[in-house]
Amino acid sequence: MFYGAMKLSVGGALKLAFRPWVEGLENVPAEGPAILASNHLSFSDSFFLPAMLDRKVTFIAKQEYFTTPGVKGKLTAAFFKGVGQLPVDRSGGRGASEAAIKSGIEVLERGELFGIYPEGTRSPDGRLYRGKPGGLARVALATGAPVIPVAMIDTEKIQPPGKVVPKLMRPGIRIGKPLDFSRYHGMDNDRFILRSVTDEVMYEIMKLSGQEYVDIYATVAKRQIAEAEAARKREAKSGDDEGDGKSGDKAGT
Repeated sequence: MFYGAMKLSVGGALKLAFRPWVEGLENVPAEGPAILASNHLSFSDSFFLPAMLDRKVTFIAKQEYFTTPGVKGKLTAAFFKGVGQLPVDRSGGRGASEAAIKSGIEVLERGELFGIYPEGTRSPDGRLYRGKPGGLARVALATGAPVIPVAMIDTEKIQPPGKVVPKLMRPGIRIGKPLDFSRYHGMDNDRFILRSVTDEVMYEIMKLSGQEYVDIYATVAKRQIAEAEAARKREAKSGDDEGDGKSGDKAGT
């Protein structure tokens, strides 16, 4: 009941304010388990997609969203629970990954929809990055649930980093045809199969989204971008220091 009320209020507000468009709704089954595998451009992806579906979609969310103290923290936790998010501590390496996989399997065994971002994190620059095989493929092969590729369109433009007030514009959602991986049943410990399944899903997402594909993990790209930015700042500071030194020398002659 709480989920329905929250979805009605939040989903209704999102539809009214942003008027998102959607293609391929007929590819989401009216009942039974299925995995929605989506690209990840924005924090808002987990809200726009469920808002456009009649069925509940459960995503994995960072534990911090549920444990932050204070009034704001409690409101945030209530909101995430209300829209069907599951808290998972993602800081614990393999243990955290296993917890996420277990949660996904439980959702699907209840005959529900499970949402997952194969990239593992938001894209740092709007491009599509290599999918991580541990979560998506293992859940799919363990349950036999079909994988439905999803492309979020322009959600990153609504509230870019550093912007407090979201921009009112129309994001989009493209939902592809279900992918059947039942031919790999029982092979969820074969890393080559896991890689193959993940790459097939990412290829379908790329076709739906039109994004440029980058064959590295988004976490690596984020680190490279951060390192490049840090190097740029060091160079800029070094240039400023040299300029100050030259000015001082000139003033002393």
